[in-house]
Amino acid sequence: MKDAFGLPQSLLVLGGTSEIALATARRLVARRTRTVWLAGRPSPALDEAAGQLRALGAEVRTVAFDALDPESHEEALGKVFAEGDVDLVLLAFGILGDQAHDEREPLNAVRVAQTNYTGAVSAGLVSARALQAQGHGSLVVLSSVAGERARRANFIYGSSKAGLDVFAQGLGDALHGTGVHVMVVRPGFVRSRMTAGMEEAPFATTPEAVASAIELGLRRRSETVWVPGALRVVMSAVRHLPRAVFRRLPV
Repeated sequence: MKDAFGLPQSLLVLGGTSEIALATARRLVARRTRTVWLAGRPSPALDEAAGQLRALGAEVRTVAFDALDPESHEEALGKVFAEGDVDLVLLAFGILGDQAHDEREPLNAVRVAQTNYTGAVSAGLVSARALQAQGHGSLVVLSSVAGERARRANFIYGSSKAGLDVFAQGLGDALHGTGVHVMVVRPGFVRSRMTAGMEEAPFATTPEAVASAIELGLRRRSETVWVPGALRVVMSAVRHLPRAVFRRLPV
């Protein structure tokens, strides 16, 4: 169960090597979280992440999970929930892709969409049903400001995040009143392995800053969290720019 401050004692991370997810896990373990499940493709990186959290005092287990294999999600995640209640599920997997390359290779674009959207729909619904069955818990979904409006530079990735964002909002509405809380997190450009070598965008942030915002959002039981917070106003303006004007922006 969550503590008096709304922070989880048990955590399931979908995307167990995500830098944002691990920064969040470290922050929560430093507070009250004692049990962590890291779900991801078996790899040395997943084992290393588990070891780092164990060193902080958490009981950590790994579970094989592949976003691109929705047929396995029920069984894989069912094993976790069979072990006991999970207070927080953090849906943190996703890939950026390569826009220019993926436009020329449609199957690569499909892989981005299947990972970021289709895989998330499957894992999100499986997790939501399990949380609802236990009568409590939070599902935190890592979206992106890229989903707020299609940009020439990354519309494949952005479209997948747009779909994920709308899905998570609707799921939150569907679960309202059940004891399950859904929170959508919309970071801007995050300095991480995924964005290494890319030109940094305005309002850039870090995995640690996103983790801090997630913790605060859980305490407040927020439904939407922007990181940094100023992006809420910025993206509201961007959303309403005439398309002819937006098309001329260097984005």
